[in-house]
Amino acid sequence: MSMTSEQAAWFRDTFARLVDNVDQALMGKREVVGLVLSAMLAEGHVLLEDAPGTGKTSLAKALAASVQGTSNRIQFTPDLLPSDVTGVTIYDQQNHKFEFHRGPVFASIVLADEINRASPKTQSALLEVMEESRVTVDGVAHEVGRPFLVIATQNPIEQAGTYKLPEAQLDRFMVKTSIGYPSLAVAERILAGAVDRNPSASLRPVITTQAVADMADLAATVHIDPAVARFSAQLVEATRADEGARLGVSVRGSISMMRIAKVYAAAQGRHYVVPDDIKALALPVWAHRLVLDPEAEFSGVTADRIVQNALGAVEAPLARASA
Repeated sequence: MSMTSEQAAWFRDTFARLVDNVDQALMGKREVVGLVLSAMLAEGHVLLEDAPGTGKTSLAKALAASVQGTSNRIQFTPDLLPSDVTGVTIYDQQNHKFEFHRGPVFASIVLADEINRASPKTQSALLEVMEESRVTVDGVAHEVGRPFLVIATQNPIEQAGTYKLPEAQLDRFMVKTSIGYPSLAVAERILAGAVDRNPSASLRPVITTQAVADMADLAATVHIDPAVARFSAQLVEATRADEGARLGVSVRGSISMMRIAKVYAAAQGRHYVVPDDIKALALPVWAHRLVLDPEAEFSGVTADRIVQNALGAVEAPLARASA
């Protein structure tokens, strides 16, 4: 059953209220908030590549507060162990049985701060939960519930003592974006003391976590015309055929685009996806998945340019596909 026009209007209004609420804490970053919220409703995850002190923790806390959810922050360091993330099974001598003690990954919003500072073994502790929304410890699966969003961060400048995320893990992030520094007007308010030290603490929830799960289910019913799906597939093929790319967009990347495009369309009050939705999401959804040819990268080719070239080379459909 496809989404109706009335449901699309409700989705748009609720989405706007959520963005407004989170923006009270982040201030002036509505586009980023909308993108992260879209990823959450598409049941994906977000990688923020940003400088320290730009509001990443505030974003996670504000999102959790807006949906009546919980938030945990995990500071990734070289000595962090996988069990420090997922949890551990401990033997209870009084009850004479093993009990599972949940790790910080069991929350609605999980901020994996400076994820590239942890070892690859610890980074891999997130792979299962990001893909399947569950953690398996000692052969027992533990569901993390809905909604579940991992916001991982990494510093794009400092490379000492870091471990580069492997392509397989990068591909599991639906979106890669950055918050960036505040505008001059917002910076002046911060320096003048007009912004609380912990602005998310005063936020009131807009909807419940169950309502978020319902919104995610509703967004999945947005219609995608075969012509739009073909347009997306042609863009993916164009990234794979580009001489500057060793690996183009993966199948997972194609599926991620379809999922988040449905949320993006519903957030605009539409019950169908249009080619402009794909164009608007192409860079944040696809660019980080590309593996560049070393010689091309040395010559100045970037992943963003390859995606832009694909957008320029593939013509968007002007009409619906014939039945």
